[in-house]
Amino acid sequence: MNPVTLAAYLHEHIPISRGMAVSVLRASAAEVALEAPLGPNINVHGTMFGGSVSTLGLLAAWSVLHLRLEAEGIANRLVIHKTDVEYLLPVTGTAQALSSLDATDWDSFRHMLERRSKARLTVVAEIICDGLVVARLTGEFVAIAERQNEDKSRQ
Repeated sequence: MNPVTLAAYLHEHIPISRGMAVSVLRASAAEVALEAPLGPNINVHGTMFGGSVSTLGLLAAWSVLHLRLEAEGIANRLVIHKTDVEYLLPVTGTAQALSSLDATDWDSFRHMLERRSKARLTVVAEIICDGLVVARLTGEFVAIAERQNEDKSRQ
């Protein structure tokens, strides 16, 4: 999936991304980079609202995992189980969220998903503004494999 296609997907299926004016800088099964301007995400202090910072990180982490599962042809339902966000500095301008997958963790995740049809994976997104890491989101995601052919044959 290329950046334009991912942006359209997010805006259609996760409408808050459209309201936040999220754009996609890079999109691959290995790394995702998203960006959001300050304007539609501003708070009463003139900095980015914490919920927008968190959502931007969550969208990046979810997207890289979604793209990897899609690239490997794994039909699934991907949901967030829990998140933790460290707010390190105020976000005073456009923010970028960068997320990538660890190969070792991926192999274990993939094995568990094949074996149990359900697996968890922790994905980190760093939020950057003016070249500084301003926040870090750690999200634990759960993928539930969909057994398309088996389910259809039983109907």
